[in-house]
Parts: sequence; C-alpha cells; structure tokens
Amino acid sequence: LTPDGEPTFFNKRMVDFLGLDVADTDKPGMSRLEAVMETVHPDDAAGFGVALRRCLATGEHFAMRYRLRRADGVYRWMSSRADPMRDLDGGIVRWFGLCHDIDDQMHAEEALRRSERQLQQMIDALPVRIWSATPTGGPLYFNKRYQDHFRAVIPNFEALEEPRFEKLVQELTYPEDAPDLLRTLGNCFETGDGSVIRFRWREKGGAYRWAECRVEPRRDQDGAIAEWYGVSIDIDDEVRTQEALRDRERELSQLVDMVPVQIRRLTPEGEPTFFNKRLLDFFGLNDVAQLDNPDMSRLAAAIQTLVHPDDAASLLETARHSFVTGEPFSIKYRMRRADGAYRWVDGRGEPLRDQDGAIVQWYVISLDIDDEVRAQEALRQSERDLQQVIDTVPVLIFLATPAGDPIYVNKRLADFHGFQQEEFDAPGETRMDRAVRMLVHPDEMPTVHQALKRSFSRGEPFAMRYRQRRHDGVYRWIEGRAEPLRNEIGEIVRWYGVNLDVDDEVRAQEALSQASHKLAQATQAASLAELSASIAHEVNQPLAAVVANSHACQRWLSAEPPNLERAQKTVERIIRDANAAADVVRRIRALFKQSGEARSSTALSGVIAEARDLMADEATRRRVRMDVDVESGLPLVALDRVHIQQVLVNLIRNGMDAMDAVAGDRVLGIRVCRMGDVAQTEISDRGAGIEFPDKIFEPFFTTKGDGMGMGLAICRSIVESHGGRLWAEKNEPQGATFVFTLPIEAEAAP
Repeated sequence: LTPDGEPTFFNKRMVDFLGLDVADTDKPGMSRLEAVMETVHPDDAAGFGVALRRCLATGEHFAMRYRLRRADGVYRWMSSRADPMRDLDGGIVRWFGLCHDIDDQMHAEEALRRSERQLQQMIDALPVRIWSATPTGGPLYFNKRYQDHFRAVIPNFEALEEPRFEKLVQELTYPEDAPDLLRTLGNCFETGDGSVIRFRWREKGGAYRWAECRVEPRRDQDGAIAEWYGVSIDIDDEVRTQEALRDRERELSQLVDMVPVQIRRLTPEGEPTFFNKRLLDFFGLNDVAQLDNPDMSRLAAAIQTLVHPDDAASLLETARHSFVTGEPFSIKYRMRRADGAYRWVDGRGEPLRDQDGAIVQWYVISLDIDDEVRAQEALRQSERDLQQVIDTVPVLIFLATPAGDPIYVNKRLADFHGFQQEEFDAPGETRMDRAVRMLVHPDEMPTVHQALKRSFSRGEPFAMRYRQRRHDGVYRWIEGRAEPLRNEIGEIVRWYGVNLDVDDEVRAQEALSQASHKLAQATQAASLAELSASIAHEVNQPLAAVVANSHACQRWLSAEPPNLERAQKTVERIIRDANAAADVVRRIRALFKQSGEARSSTALSGVIAEARDLMADEATRRRVRMDVDVESGLPLVALDRVHIQQVLVNLIRNGMDAMDAVAGDRVLGIRVCRMGDVAQTEISDRGAGIEFPDKIFEPFFTTKGDGMGMGLAICRSIVESHGGRLWAEKNEPQGATFVFTLPIEAEAAP
C-alpha cells in the first residue's frame, strides 16, 4: 500500500481469493482503497475503515478480524495485519499487509463459545451446586446456584474477599458436620483421592438440609492434579425418605419378629434365605446359614433336620411341587423345637411375583397350632367318649329341631326301632308326625301326638308313658321325656329327649297291682269274716242272756201265783244284758266312727296334689289324664289329711275303673271351688255312668263283680264325720261326678 493506503500489489493468492487484481480496483469516482473496502462485509466495513485510516494516519500497527468477500460471493473471516516500512528519517515509505483466512477457526471458536454458553446454562440450570479448586484446594469457581446460595445465606457476601473453603464450611455447614467435612476435604487435597461425604448445610431462613458432596481431581497428561471439581447435591428428601424407610424397615422388622408367626423367605427355587427371630429362637439358631450342608440343598437340610421324620417326605414333596408350578401351598406338619419337642404347625407359602409374573421369592409362614391340635384331639376323644356313653347308656336318646323334628338318634334308639332318623323323611309329612305314626301304639297315638305338639308349640317340657314299637313289631312301654335348650334370649335352639324302657317295670307294677288287688279282696274277706265273728261273739253273749232271762221272766210270771220278785230281778238282768249288747254296738260303731283328734287346718289344694301324685303312675299305666282345677285363695279346712286322702284316692280309682272300657280320651277331672261356707270337690269321669246314684253308698252294694260294696259307704262316713256331705251325679252324655263338701274356716290359705 502507498503511505496513503492505496493498494499497489496483490499476490496471486489474494488475486485468486478476491477474483480481481490491483488494476481492477481502479474505478472512476473512488480510490483503490474504497474499491477494495467494497469486498469487506457490510457489518465489518465501517470498523475496518476507521481502524485502517487511524493506522494510516498514526503509523500504528494494524490488526483486525473481519469478513472478506471471496470471488464466489461467500464471506470468509480474515485476520489482517499491516505494518509500515520507513526510510532513514522515519518517514513511511509504504505499507505491507497480509490476510490470513481464519474462517474455519472462527466458526470453531463460535461453536466452542456456543458450547461453553450451553454448558454454563446447563451448569447453572442443574439442581446441583458445582465448584472447582486449585490443586492445593484454593477455590476457583462456583456456579450460579452456589453463588445465589452464598448471597442468600452469608451476610455481605459480595463484600467478602475471595472466600476460602474453611470460611464457607463454617458459615454454611451444621456445626456437628463441619469438622468431618473439613477433614475429608483436607484429606482429598493432601492425598489426591476423591471422596463422597454427606453433611447438612444451612438454607435461607436457617433451616438445615442434607447434601452430598462428591470431590474428584482432574489430572494432566503427567498424572499431576490440574484442578479439583466438586458437586454438591441436595439429598434432604432422599435422606428423610431413607430415614423414614429405615424406620419403616425397623418397624416391619420388629413386626416380623414380634408377630406370633414363624416367617421365612426363600429363593424362587425354594432355598431359605431368611428366618425371622421367632423362627430362629424356635429352632435355636442364630442365622439361617447354619443350615448349610455341602451334601444337600439348604431346603432339604432344613426339612431333614427340623421336621418330624413322619412328616418330612410329604412336606418336601408339597414344597417342591409348588416351587415348580408356582402354586401356593398349605400343609400341617410337626417341627422340632430347640428343646427337641415336636410341635404341630400350619405352614402356608405364597410366591411374590414381578410385573411380568416371574417369581421373585417365596414367603412362607408357619403358625404354631400344637395347642389347638391337641385340644381338637382331646375334643375328638371327648366326643368319642361321649358318643360311647350316649350309645352305651340304657337310654334311648334323640335330638330335635325347635319344631320337634328329630335330627339325631343314638345307636341304642336306632337299634331299638331298626332305622335311622333319615327314614322319617316323607313328602307332605313332618318327621315328628311320621315318627309318632310309625312308632307309637295306636291306642296312645292321639294322646301322645297332642301332648308333643302342645310341648313343642309352648316350649313346655314333655313327660308321658306310652308304648313304642320295637324293630320286631313288639310294643313296649317307655317313659318319654323332652326338655328344650334355649339361647341367651330365651329362644329354643333344640330339644333333647330321652326314652326310658319301663316295660318290665310297668308289667311288674301291673302284676303287683293285681296281686295287691287280690290281697285286698282276701284281706277284706278275712277282715269281714273276723268282724262278723267278733260282732257275733260280742253281741251273741248278751243277747243269749237276754233270751234266757226273758224265758225265765216268762216262767216266773206264768207261775201260780206269779213270782213278781223273781220276775223283777230277771227283768233287771234283762236290762243289764241289753245294755251290754248296746255297749258292744257302741264299740263297733266307735270302731268305724272317725275321730276328730287328728284334724288340723289344712289347704285343700295340697291334699289334692298329694292324691294326684299318688295316683300319677296308675293314671299313666291306665292311659288316664288327670285335669286338676283348684280355685285360688281357698280358705283352710279342718280335716284329717290321711282320711281325706283315702276318700280322694278311692273316688279317683273308682273313676279310673269306670273308664277301663273307654276307647277314646280318658280324662278324669278334679275341680275344687268355694260354695258359700263349704269347699266343694268334684271328681268327674267319662265312664258308663251310674244307674242307681242313691244306692251306691249303701253298705255291701256294688256294681263291680269283685267288689264288697263298703268303699263308698266308708267314704261317706268319713266325709260326714268331718261335717260334710258326699253324693253322686250323672253326667251327660256319659260318665259320673262324685261331689263332697267340707266346712271351711275363716282364714284363707297362704
């Protein structure tokens, strides 16, 4: 260039680049320099012109980067330099300049700057704090997040000199964590080893949060530390989550160890990897690894060592089947405790699967059920013993629903009838109805059926004697009883019933009754004979004397002249003997007359009840139902309890005798009520009735073929001796009623 900057020479490379020579820059109206400046990028032309003119004017060195248009129109970055050549006087003779194509370098630098900007943005955007330090630990760089933290927490941070790590740690770190952090950093800078440390640092507001700092060195090609890099990550949420998880794990571990269940974890193949404390204590082990045996798997060793030999094979087979198929398993077996005792457990295993369904591990629990098993065995033994008792006792036992349908019969009852309760099932008929129809004697069937229905409907106990058919068709007398079992609110849950075979007893009682009846007849005949002989003997002597003295008196009066003196003495003897006969009659009458010395004030209801109880068995045997109706609040009656019982028993037995030929219901009614100043007792039967109501009370009058006719006469005598009356009435359409009255006292019965 000329001293004024006009181009005078372009080398070939310059000509090729621009596509023109110096001569081509000659253009009218502008200088060569201006023509060359047209090839400079418009954005760079102004700066280029100013800098070049300043250098031309001052003679200073020129250096500049700008874009120059290539011959093909593409602008490329150039690095231009120009220096003046001076003469001996220091005057500028000319300028020499060069242009170096740095376009690729410029683009690379721009890419690097863009990458650095992106890296810086990323560093500033990352949720971490980043720093760098010299090889000796002097801080070099803190990213924006770190600096923002410093400004927010450290007062007057901007006014501080270049901070040191010691100062920052003391300002920002939890006091208990600061010494460890400084010691770790110092060890890194001294030894060149990287490290990871957790500590708590202070946030804005004074709260501390957990952070994790990782420190690593960058080494040069010789291995020397060129720089330290550190990154601090906020892990407070993670730490607290981990702490909560550890707390949860501790709770779960305590739970696993404290629950009354033995827990184990197994691999997918079934190898034990974990026993909870309860299971370890049960076996007397410290760790599951104690089961390791070089000759067999841990599972096989555990089963062989800890399971009862009788159960080991079935347990191993069950477990292996589940481990192959993935199916849960459940099995009861015996495990050996640390003291050598075997106890029953209920073992259950379930697989844990991942999201693809593959088994990750097995969880197996075993619940100690030894006490339960032994209790169940004791219960079963007790049930067997009870069943043996129920089947062995000489009683026919049955259970029935609240409605009365049989649901269980013991073996003795099944053997007695020859079939089970299921055979009572029939369409359109209840089990109870069918059982009564099939088993009860036809004569008692209506009465038994009615009594059972009444008991089951009212919840009242049932008790009755009747005949049941045995498996061989023979009817035998049984005494049936049933009681309801109620729940806590009084509802009937079921009925328990027993049937006692009393056939031998009933037949023995009948034989005894017949023997007693015959004995009574013989006794009555003997007593009557003795009574007649006694009366004849007692009366005959005074009467014979009366007759003899009468004849003597007649002779004395027939004598001529009559011997009145002797006749008078004879008459006196006749009077004496007549009085003697009268005394005999009075003594006989006194024998039958009831004395009042044994009487006491008595409630008539109690006497009625005693008489009913005395006749209860005979009533059952003779299939007679006694309906008793006693008016409440009856006054007391002065009576001889034994004699009135004799009257009641005699009248009740007469009523039963009258109904022996009755085929239907045999009901004997006993009714007691107050009629004015007397207590009236009525005893009614449904027999054939009375043909002569007035004559039946006469001595020796009887309608029975084997009767003496003295019973009712004696009854009337007893009643009348108490100041009462006894009479009989006909019932319509059949039967008779015997009525007697007794005077009452003023006080009411308690």
